Amino acid sequence: MLSKVTYLGELRTTSTHLQSGEQIITDAPVDNHGKGQAFSPTDMVTNAAASCAMTIMGIKANELNIDLVGSTAEVYKEMQADPRRIKKITINFKMKSDADAKQRIILERVAMHCPVFMSLHPELEKEVTFEWL
Repeated sequence: MLSKVTYLGELRTTSTHLQSGEQIITDAPVDNHGKGQAFSPTDMVTNAAASCAMTIMGIKANELNIDLVGSTAEVYKEMQADPRRIKKITINFKMKSDADAKQRIILERVAMHCPVFMSLHPELEKEVTFEWL
């Protein structure tokens, strides 16, 4: 088992990563009967896409002997009402790196093929930009 999710009441859960003991709390968003005091489950999906892409770029960057430390991703989501689901994910990567043009293309391509992106519904719109600083 990877994790254990416990319902805490008031539309809040805690997820425990069993190997490390680390915990994540989620709340329902304000627009869906919640308090919005923590990431919502759909926030976690969009955040996971950015985190996964950044991790995959980090793996490739290590192979290419490129340092990506300090790179960030700004994550946005847009919901649709019927059926209620994520309609669009927007991720703006701000990459701190001295990668050359060819290496940047390689890193951008591997990012777009991370396991989370590949697992998302094909109708979910993904708008991803890379800014190389």
